[in-house]
Amino acid sequence: MRIVVADCSVDYAGRLSAHLPRARRVLMLKNDGSILVHSDGGSYKPLNWMSPPCALSAVELSEEQREAGIVEAWQVTHAKTADKLVVSLFEILHDTSHELGIDPGLIKDGVEAHLQELLAEQIELVGEGHTLVRREYMTAIGPVDILAKDERGASVAIEIKRRGGVDGVEQLTRYLELMNRDPVLAPVQGVFAAQEIKPQARTLAEDRGIRCLVLDYDAMRGMEDKNTLF
Repeated sequence: MRIVVADCSVDYAGRLSAHLPRARRVLMLKNDGSILVHSDGGSYKPLNWMSPPCALSAVELSEEQREAGIVEAWQVTHAKTADKLVVSLFEILHDTSHELGIDPGLIKDGVEAHLQELLAEQIELVGEGHTLVRREYMTAIGPVDILAKDERGASVAIEIKRRGGVDGVEQLTRYLELMNRDPVLAPVQGVFAAQEIKPQARTLAEDRGIRCLVLDYDAMRGMEDKNTLF
């Protein structure tokens, strides 16, 4: 990856047109050909970018560009749409390259994975008479953290998060919709389990008939005894 801090302007031409006037910015050039233009604000979102597949090439400067103070220019062209992003550099303040190697990808949060393991071992926390079927029960759209049976033998799908938000409820809802089409599993109940469940997530879960289980990590590890099912 190449990181450049420069005084620059940026022009995007294609299905949409956009212009960033001259200012100091951070330019990230990746080995896949993509480029991201960042300012010193706005969190993670770039001001402009070109996604792969694309290719970067140097632009031969005209006399007019040189007179305007431009010392270097790049053109990034998308391979499929022919959209173009042109970066005009007036001054390069920093330019460095680093070989990052192959990224292993996102690894599930260690506490979240341990919560899954502990809840599988202590499945009675979900409800009296519950039994474990298996962890990481695979569906066509991904694995459900835990599949269990209740005291009547009905299926229970459990999604586990460290902090439970609306996205987690939506994820479990998609699993339930799919699993309830399977005559072998249906009807399938849903349990949304987390150390902390946000109010909006609880409201959405309850509206969809999904139970919420608050997990006390320390208690499950044997340090305390505070698990509450609502």
